[in-house]
Amino acid sequence: MRRRRASHLGLRARVTLTFGLGALVLSAAMGVMTYLAARQVIIHQRDTSVLHQAYVNASLVRSALRSPHPQIPQLLDSLDTLPGSRSVLEQRSTWFATSISIGRDALPAALRRDVVGGSPATQVFLVDGTPELAVGVPVPSVSAAYFEVFSYSDISRTLKILAIALAGAALVTTVAGALIGRLLSARALRPLYVASDAAVSIAGGHLDTRIPTDDADLVPIAASFNHMVDALQARIEREARFTSDVSHELRSPLTTLSASLEVLETHAGELSARTRQAVELLGVELRRFAQMVGDLLEISRVDSGAAELYAEEVDIGEFLRQVAASRQLSVPVDISPSLASRRVQIDKRRMERVVANLVDNAVHHGGGVTRLAAETRNGSIRLVVADRGPGVAPEDRQRIFERFYRGSAATRRGASSGTGLGLALVAEHVHLHRGRVYVEVRGGENCFVVELPSEGAAYEGRVPGGSAPANGAGLHRSAASKEEGE
Repeated sequence: MRRRRASHLGLRARVTLTFGLGALVLSAAMGVMTYLAARQVIIHQRDTSVLHQAYVNASLVRSALRSPHPQIPQLLDSLDTLPGSRSVLEQRSTWFATSISIGRDALPAALRRDVVGGSPATQVFLVDGTPELAVGVPVPSVSAAYFEVFSYSDISRTLKILAIALAGAALVTTVAGALIGRLLSARALRPLYVASDAAVSIAGGHLDTRIPTDDADLVPIAASFNHMVDALQARIEREARFTSDVSHELRSPLTTLSASLEVLETHAGELSARTRQAVELLGVELRRFAQMVGDLLEISRVDSGAAELYAEEVDIGEFLRQVAASRQLSVPVDISPSLASRRVQIDKRRMERVVANLVDNAVHHGGGVTRLAAETRNGSIRLVVADRGPGVAPEDRQRIFERFYRGSAATRRGASSGTGLGLALVAEHVHLHRGRVYVEVRGGENCFVVELPSEGAAYEGRVPGGSAPANGAGLHRSAASKEEGE
């Protein structure tokens, strides 16, 4: 199946171009018709006046030649002719002319033959590249033939000026048409811009965004779009409630299982080797299951808008060293000099979870952590967890922070560890701090970078569902911050 090639021009540019080309074609057609009509009228009027004047002068020549001793040169000079015209007279094979440029040899031979033979005739010919109209009138009563030659140079100049004026008018019309198309396309496409902004807002998590329905022509489209968003919002809320309810319901059996496992581990010495191995496997899977339930509960809090930040001042260097010690890491902890004695405000519990999840990700998928670092750039604080693993494919660098997405490399390796929620939780916690997390490769290292805004900028208040807070409420400061049930 053939694919239609995408146009390099946007819709507004295409509308503008269409209006401009339409105006150009229309103005060019009108200009050509106007030019041809004006040319026809001007030439017809000139030819009519030329013929009339030639016959009048021929009548005067006939009357003058009937006198006994006519003075032909003086006669030709005395004739009333149009500006730029010249007279030529033939009588009994003798030729007379009022201009040396137009004489017997300058006249077309066919014209001379017809007029001398007794037939009036007209003919357009060129003299030094300039069109000339020759009118020949036989005067047989005095054995003569009168010729009058009229130049078209003034008509050519007039038509040239007219053509330039029409071309200028066509250009102005084209530009005006393009501008009108630009303005009209902007008004016509404004609903699309509104829909685009609404779609971007919805994609950013603002599910209460709707398209206004104040335009009668767009009511069906806006209503369909809003209905789709209503259905989407209802489904997301339903799935969020389901996740939260299931997570809460699983906590009771998890508690029972954990208590039973503790009992079994307490009496492990009384069990056979095979049973102890089964208990150990059960403990590993149960702790993994408990972590997944905890992650789901944490995400459900974010989705429902119940997540809150508890900010406290933290020495960022000591914070990273404590995290490294808690994860039993023996790697360098690089602290930028600008942060060596600086205390920053963060939600310590959440940021511990962020760094711990990034460390676990590096251990399981990056071959182990090579260093932790805290640095500043453009006023922002950057926490870096580096490893020397295979790196993250460029197409996965955004998607790995999606829920349950584990990346193409992990899928190919067939790794079974992890729930696909660790990096998603990292993104949620960092987003609550008004920061961002991303992957970059530098110096042969695969670096997960948590970039937080300058001190104080991240703590404007509670962030329900990851959206901007409406006011400064919802922020709590505490030296020991633990959420209920965590």
